[in-house]
Amino acid sequence: MGAPEVLVLGEALVDIVETDDGVTEHVGGSPANVAVGVARLGVPARLATRLGRDERGERVARHVSEAGAVIAEASWTDAATDTARARIRPDGSAEYTFEVAGVVEPAPRGDAVLVHTGSIALFLDPGGETCLAALESARGHAVVTVDPNIRPALVGSRESAHARFARAAAAADLVKLSDEDAAWLWPGADSRTVLETIADLGASAVVMTRGGEGAIGRAPDGAIVEVAGVAVTVADTIGAGDSFMASLIVTLVESGTPAHGEALAQAMRTAARAAAITVSRPGANPPSRAELED
Repeated sequence: MGAPEVLVLGEALVDIVETDDGVTEHVGGSPANVAVGVARLGVPARLATRLGRDERGERVARHVSEAGAVIAEASWTDAATDTARARIRPDGSAEYTFEVAGVVEPAPRGDAVLVHTGSIALFLDPGGETCLAALESARGHAVVTVDPNIRPALVGSRESAHARFARAAAAADLVKLSDEDAAWLWPGADSRTVLETIADLGASAVVMTRGGEGAIGRAPDGAIVEVAGVAVTVADTIGAGDSFMASLIVTLVESGTPAHGEALAQAMRTAARAAAITVSRPGANPPSRAELED
């Protein structure tokens, strides 16, 4: 047998990034960023997505393969590759406009030891049902991770998004979300309430990122842990959460789901370093293992 493989389902697209200095294009899409991040950290990753047979699709595939990840063969289509237009604000955060089809081609789980999905692909049908089916069929056979990465303009009503997220969380060993996701899903709820709510849905471990303030998590034993953010000069925040997620995935593959608070806190500290490296440079550019361990 080869090394343990991670299967990631979801969108791969091109970020068209607008700043005061002009327009640039970077490969993006939360699940694609996660697959690249996992591969750069030394764990084989396969991405089931939807790519057009066009110049942008070729660029995405080249970026993914250069990181060491693999595009599932069924991902290729004659339609145009999806795009996201990101306007960078003065503080480095990004405001997005998407042109996505909401299609994810199913891929066999094969020997994957972990299955991950989230973001637009989880909420936008018909691909959302494909992603949910993959999670639910993997439950009990592989580790399952979810990152909702809510895009309010694309997830439908809050009620329907809640229902979709609840199904995903029920299948998950670990859910990672941002404080912005939490504020949209549960307006006014404090961090600990959100963690407990997601745990009650069925997720074994839950982690909430809080930008430069670090992260808070709930371990399977119920322990609540917090880690500080890593001080860094921010180029932009594109892909920060995806790098955090990729690092958590690698920890799960190599060490198992953290069973208690200190193990989860250590995984979160490592993930925070990965995110800090990513925000220190433009675009979704996650670290290699050598950079993370430096």
